[in-house]
Amino acid sequence: MKKIPKLLIRGLTFFLFIVPLFALAYQIKIENPLNASDFKELVNNIITFIFYIATALVPLMVIIGGLIFVTAGGDPQKIQQAKNLILYTAIGFAIILLARGLVAFLTGLL
Repeated sequence: MKKIPKLLIRGLTFFLFIVPLFALAYQIKIENPLNASDFKELVNNIITFIFYIATALVPLMVIIGGLIFVTAGGDPQKIQQAKNLILYTAIGFAIILLARGLVAFLTGLL
């Protein structure tokens, strides 16, 4: 009867101390999903992604502003809404261009 607790203690000791070593011996290779090796490259990838999205959206927003302007029918509120949409689109695109230029300048310094 005394052999069972000793055997149980030895078995638990084996599993607590020896088995984790087998897990540590296994090599796991994790691929980098971001395709960026450092922080500068990551920021550049993010800014480039935002730039491409904005480049696709700017013509669409200008077209929508033009359609609102054409279909305004002389309503001053709709005409002002169309002008504001086109103006804010241009301002937003200018900000994105400046941000991309600033990132390019700062990564050139680093």
